[in-house]
Amino acid sequence: MAAAYLARAGQSVLLLERLREPGGATVSTRPFPGMDANLSRYSYLVSLLPRKIVRDLDLDFRVRTRTVSSYTPTVRDGRPTGLLVGGGEARTREAFARLTGGDREYEAWREFYALTAHVAAKVFPTLTEPLPAKAELRRVVDDDTAWRTLFEEPIGKAVEARFADDLVRGVVLTDALIGTFSDAHDPSLRQNRCFLYHVIGGGTGDWNVPVGGMGALTRALTDAARAAGAELRGGHEVTRVETDGQRAEVTYRTEDGEGTVGAGHVLVGASPQQLATLTGDTPPPPAEGAQLKVNMLLKRLPALRDPDVDPRDAFAGTFHIAEGYEELARAYAEAAAGGLPAAPPSEIYCHSLTDPTILGQDLVDRGCHTLTLFGLHTPARLFTDATNDVVRAELMASALAQLDAHLAEPIADCLATDADGRPCVEAKTPLDLERDLRLPGGNIFHGDLSFPYGDDNTPEGKGRWGVETRHPNVHLCGAGAVRGGGVSGIPGHNAAMAVLGR
Repeated sequence: MAAAYLARAGQSVLLLERLREPGGATVSTRPFPGMDANLSRYSYLVSLLPRKIVRDLDLDFRVRTRTVSSYTPTVRDGRPTGLLVGGGEARTREAFARLTGGDREYEAWREFYALTAHVAAKVFPTLTEPLPAKAELRRVVDDDTAWRTLFEEPIGKAVEARFADDLVRGVVLTDALIGTFSDAHDPSLRQNRCFLYHVIGGGTGDWNVPVGGMGALTRALTDAARAAGAELRGGHEVTRVETDGQRAEVTYRTEDGEGTVGAGHVLVGASPQQLATLTGDTPPPPAEGAQLKVNMLLKRLPALRDPDVDPRDAFAGTFHIAEGYEELARAYAEAAAGGLPAAPPSEIYCHSLTDPTILGQDLVDRGCHTLTLFGLHTPARLFTDATNDVVRAELMASALAQLDAHLAEPIADCLATDADGRPCVEAKTPLDLERDLRLPGGNIFHGDLSFPYGDDNTPEGKGRWGVETRHPNVHLCGAGAVRGGGVSGIPGHNAAMAVLGR
């Protein structure tokens, strides 16, 4: 993103990438031999990418909205049922009434998400502007209740005050826990920061499916950067950055040996921890990821135990598993104590229902679908190099068992098999993500997310984009920047603006 903006502004731009192709976690791959399924292997949904950026760079990139927001199965009075959110207000209201026996929870839901929609409309446009001070952003939000709810008090307080049903509480809380190991009442408010970024995307909070898979975004950006004159070199691992604040020298390693390049500015998409290693500075506190990612290819969607919901509706949005409010609290407590959650909570997505173009026509004709599981409360501390494979297998089996509890047939019976006869399923732990993508501790945000404002005491013109480091000509353009995290391009845009401003 930064390379595209700077090259279009007439700068001389060289992009060095450790991997053969750019993209990092924002790529599509075909992980199952002989199967024409182009999966968004790591990151998978788009909410935070501003339309402004797509227009600025003339990106050939589109997203599609999901017809259903979420489905959460449960058992009430011994009968399989669930909560389906989406498909129109009448349908959602009816689903709430069927689950909770009245309109109270639905009205509380509408009121709460009207509050988050107000914040989204106010805050999202500021993400591609100079970093506001806290007091300034509070004036922009212009709602004391909304500010207190999302920015000052643990999100658990609002959830418990507004909702009575345990399942509804859990569905709301999940947005505070995606990739974030936290309790609903954590005084650090890391859960609030995670929640905020999950409800403000696009000014609406909608989460959309990238057409053609996540790799379509990387390809569009790569094309835009090259077309503007940027030079992109894969297989070039940066090993050192030296700077006096005015000029920098970057050392890199390739298969053929080492090389160096001089630059007026260095923009770093790697984590703040990696940057500290490159510059010899003191690294920030250790980061810790807390998720399990499972990719699957199915030969058919599984039938559900809930007789009132079509699987094509249930899997069209976010399918919540073991994510009641008390279940989430229990899983967090178990993992915090050093053990695997007995009932791992997770969220499941079927992207091929929204975008069948990620599958070859033969797979579409056969009724195949992709399925992505994102597990919560599985912190990196539970894995070691010696135990990673064993714990990965145990955790994946446990997570899929939680899904099976709500299916009329085991998910294993629905898995397609690859050209070698093996089930089409793969799992990635925090340690896998650290090894493959250099995500510190497997943290998908490079560390705890930040509120989208600066220090009230920050002087005007210093640190005003949230990408600055202690070196005047070195900027973060990745997830570790303020307002970073997620598939947004915002840090790249802001780093480019900081450089052009200088």
